Amino acid sequence: MKYSEFLSRDSFEKTDLLAFGSGTLVEDAPEDFTARLPLPPMLMVDRVTALEANGNKGRIVGERDVNVDDWFFQCHFRDDPVQPGCLGVDGVWQLIGFYCNWRGGLGSGRALGCGEVEFFGQIRPHDTLVRYEIDIRRYTELQKSGAAMAIGDARLLVDGEEIYTIKKAKVGLFAGITYGDYPNVSENARGGRMER
Repeated sequence: MKYSEFLSRDSFEKTDLLAFGSGTLVEDAPEDFTARLPLPPMLMVDRVTALEANGNKGRIVGERDVNVDDWFFQCHFRDDPVQPGCLGVDGVWQLIGFYCNWRGGLGSGRALGCGEVEFFGQIRPHDTLVRYEIDIRRYTELQKSGAAMAIGDARLLVDGEEIYTIKKAKVGLFAGITYGDYPNVSENARGGRMER
């Protein structure tokens, strides 16, 4: 699809998200449009069902189908399979990063943290649908570089029942940090502190 269509869509199917993760969704992307969603098995979203922007605020809603053979049920835990809570938090970060790109931000996405996380339920192998509802409290874009940041509050539901809340989840997009020649040793081959 063209970049203008990407920016105007209000929903994306799984094939779109997989293409985004592979860097093939947008055929005429700007030069620093380098963000990607993780590919399976780390992709924690099957579809984006709603995207809204209202000034520096907005909303993104995503869903993931639960499968009895999801990889984490095989190892977390033996005789007590449950989706790790951290993967639900990661799904929220994935969606906020995607939101930043959809708003026009450029660069590669990185989770920057979150405030309060509360788990009061669980996701089991015979559940059906995980839903992420994220209210973007603030979206900021640096006009000169196109780098962006979004902060959102999220609710995670399984089969319609709220089981997690996440406050002030933060994701930023940064230019010049891609490591496209992995596993070769090059400029971005090592991590450590990122200067903002």
